[in-house]
Amino acid sequence: MGRVASLVCAVAVFFGQSGWAAATDQTGLHSIDVKHSWIKVYVFKEGVFAFAGDNHEVDVPIASGSLDQKTNSVQLTVDAAKMRVLDPPSRRDNVQANMLGPQVLDVAKYPTISYRSTASEDAGSVKGSGAKVWVVKGDLTLHGQTHPIPLSVERFGAMHFTGSAVIKQSTFGITPLRVAGGAVRVKDDVHLIFDVRLE
Repeated sequence: MGRVASLVCAVAVFFGQSGWAAATDQTGLHSIDVKHSWIKVYVFKEGVFAFAGDNHEVDVPIASGSLDQKTNSVQLTVDAAKMRVLDPPSRRDNVQANMLGPQVLDVAKYPTISYRSTASEDAGSVKGSGAKVWVVKGDLTLHGQTHPIPLSVERFGAMHFTGSAVIKQSTFGITPLRVAGGAVRVKDDVHLIFDVRLE
């Protein structure tokens, strides 16, 4: 389940779009407001006895991030060891240990998750709330591997972005955990949502 953490990096991608660049100031450089931004990852179970297992919610604090308008690029990093499982206390410690351990994120070997935006496309729609919708592309580095991850992003004004992504753990060399001979197992796809604000 911890692998879902990877999704977290995807959030950075949304900054690398031409529409965003127009909203920056003259310096062209903005930092992510890490105190008022958040990322959540959701891991789900499947299998014959999936009803007996638990789905998990993970808090993924952003360590640092910035948007450079001059190069139209964004960088975002996450300290994997600081990711926290939000399950009830009775089962939280075991899930936390599995997530950070060698079977999933292996934070001792891969302590950092990072994301760099590459391109974006105007999805051609504006929601009733006034949010502009974008499809953003970028490269996510997780578990020692780097792969492209698409991201759906909505922009509210100049400094506020929300969005989501789906990441396949196996793409990054992580084998979804299995329990009871596979009767209960973690789904390969994990879901990420984020709310990011700029300084």
